[in-house]
Amino acid sequence: MGNLSHNTDILTMEGLEIAESSTYPVFFTLLIVYIALLVSNVGVLVIIVAERKLHQPMYLLFCNLSVNDILGNTILMPRVLLDIVSKEKLISYSTCVTQAFFSHTYGSASHTILIVMAIDRYVAICNPLRYSSIMTTKAVVLLSFFAWGVSVVLVGVLLSLTIRLSRCRSHIMHAFCDNASLFKLSCEDVTINNIYGLFYTVVLFSSSMGTVAVTYLRIAVICWTKKSAELNSKAIQTCASHLVLYLIMLLTGYVVIIMHRFPEQEFVRKLMAVLFHVVPAHLNPVIYAFQTKHLRVKILQIFGRKVAHS
Repeated sequence: MGNLSHNTDILTMEGLEIAESSTYPVFFTLLIVYIALLVSNVGVLVIIVAERKLHQPMYLLFCNLSVNDILGNTILMPRVLLDIVSKEKLISYSTCVTQAFFSHTYGSASHTILIVMAIDRYVAICNPLRYSSIMTTKAVVLLSFFAWGVSVVLVGVLLSLTIRLSRCRSHIMHAFCDNASLFKLSCEDVTINNIYGLFYTVVLFSSSMGTVAVTYLRIAVICWTKKSAELNSKAIQTCASHLVLYLIMLLTGYVVIIMHRFPEQEFVRKLMAVLFHVVPAHLNPVIYAFQTKHLRVKILQIFGRKVAHS
């Protein structure tokens, strides 16, 4: 039986395991949230690309976050929605690995992109006279490549260690495919996977938390020592949205980690793992748009025109 499971490329997905009476309410709620996050993220992207005044490093770097939110959720959500209404939850091993790759890349890139955005805010507040010479188009492109490159390499190694393992099981005990659910299909020793998984998590969290803490502490010191009302206003206006986005991403991530401590709450754990992808992606463009003056003004202008013509 073990060899049969090893040879088959078709896996079964446990899914969210929702009560029949709650199937469609949960399905339509997640569908509406998914559509809303697509509309909001694509909308912000289109506005930033179309409006020349918004071709500034701060907005261009945010585009990376919207692209990440769209990609991460588009790989995940349609499959989760399909599994909610499907009786047979089957998925190929290669599709499962692809889903796991994009799921982990989404989480990693959320950290690395926000690290880059924190550096941008630091330069803008602490070196305003040199900002345009430091944050050039080339610098923005290099920082974007750095954010995506680091994420892809970290996740690539993570999954490479997993797919080398032979399989003796064929059941994914999660709402979607991730690295942990994949290496649990194996009966081999997964010590190396656990060690690298811990290294990957520590590096990602410590680097993002450290960078955000250092940059914001430095910004706070500059604002305190200069005692400039104009500088304080600029710092609040440009940094508040970034800090809120980071805290939301961090909070949802920690909730998922904490829920692993309560194995009896299986449904809640799986749902929180899905919401880790959906909630930040849904809130990111809304918070950033309304906390950032130029983007907010442009959105209000667009809606104002639509109201005037209706």
